[in-house]
Amino acid sequence: MKVLMVASEATPFAKTGGLADVIGSLPAALQAIGVDVAVLLPRYSGAALEGARRIYDHLPVWLGGTHYDTNVYQIGDSVPYYFLDCPELYDRDGLYGTSRGDYPDNHIRFAVLSRAALEVARRIFRPQVIHCHDWQSGMAPAYLSTAVGGDPTFLGMKTLFTIHNLGYQGLFPKSAIADIGLDPALFHPGGVEFFGKVSFMKAGIVYSDALSTVSKAYAREIQTPEYGFGLDGLLRSRSSVLSGIVNGVDYSTWNPETDPYLPAHYSAADLSGKRQCKQALLREFGLTTEGAQARPLIGIVTRLVSQKGADLIAEIGEDLAKEDLSLVALGSGDAKYEKLLLDLAQAYPLKIAVRIGYDDGLAHRIEAGSDMFLMPSRYEPCGLNQIYSLRYGTIPVVRATGGLDDTIDEDTGFKFQEYSGAALMSAIRDALTEFKKPEKWSARMQMAMAKDFSWNVSAREYARLYLNLLGG
Repeated sequence: MKVLMVASEATPFAKTGGLADVIGSLPAALQAIGVDVAVLLPRYSGAALEGARRIYDHLPVWLGGTHYDTNVYQIGDSVPYYFLDCPELYDRDGLYGTSRGDYPDNHIRFAVLSRAALEVARRIFRPQVIHCHDWQSGMAPAYLSTAVGGDPTFLGMKTLFTIHNLGYQGLFPKSAIADIGLDPALFHPGGVEFFGKVSFMKAGIVYSDALSTVSKAYAREIQTPEYGFGLDGLLRSRSSVLSGIVNGVDYSTWNPETDPYLPAHYSAADLSGKRQCKQALLREFGLTTEGAQARPLIGIVTRLVSQKGADLIAEIGEDLAKEDLSLVALGSGDAKYEKLLLDLAQAYPLKIAVRIGYDDGLAHRIEAGSDMFLMPSRYEPCGLNQIYSLRYGTIPVVRATGGLDDTIDEDTGFKFQEYSGAALMSAIRDALTEFKKPEKWSARMQMAMAKDFSWNVSAREYARLYLNLLGG
């Protein structure tokens, strides 16, 4: 079984979010169970491509009457990662834009990626399934159904479209139709048209043979008006081919027994190293007041945006500061939430500390050194940090939505339903109460650390989905 994945980012080459972690890990897990996988990505400037070799010159990509001269580079052999080289489109500072906003030609940049996927499938790697990820590759199924629909090269080739976050849809003006070489007849409510615009996300949903998303709960949620972003009716109409598969994590990277970023290692059998990690984290953040080691320490690593519940954290900031706890936060995002957290840390310097930005090593140390981890998301397709927290014996406090609801249960964490500061504060107080019972808390930590959300499990679900597509 041969599968070509098409995506806009993958670790360690280029990353802005969780999609990159999936594309960096899932292919190898599939390869390990016998699925022959290759991955197509743009060749961005600044991407970590040491050792890449050029394997195809002048791969032809046509969008209507416009020709884009591209080349293909490859890294890896067991799982080949192909990089589409087109400097005029991808040789830029950011993946999708700059601090001033998205690149105005993103519709062309990712239409070229989608169209190039079909040429890769024709000339370099002939798959049985093209697996597209998020809006950036959403046009590939549309091109396969229309532009090359009568080509025997693609006879029997199936498409799977995975929605990682429905909130980002790739919306462009109607005029984009001409730029991306799409048949204008597809611009209608049953095609790619979405409230007068072209939607790359909708193209993927309409024209793929099957759909998936990154947790079972999110698969249900996106079929409702609250979480469907205007596409819930379409998704309900395709519910028979929509699956939810929870993302896995790479335990070779996220493992407290071997993590190179930690000052001490530990396991479920010996938690002494976790106490050392907490002590070191408190020192790193300057929270070394008397009794700090004994107080519960809450960790946050997040994008400071409302989707991630930053507004709820802002709402309960003063209440948190009055509790007998310490809090460390790492993140960046909306300026108003950054300022609010910084102001809170300034007002309560002995209990709260904040770092604005992202630091991978510090993220690992927060996971290891904290007693609890806060994820009060408005919606969360899957989420990874709560899964990292489980393996590190750091008890998650989460909103019961999407993948958070799927991965956290009453034995391993604390959940709240209503999206409100009061509900979040109630869940935190429940956790604080339980923390005062050391034996029960240790048992909870050990149950959390025993959970298995490795890619081995998720990869088998994807393999079954591919087989079903192919009539197996």
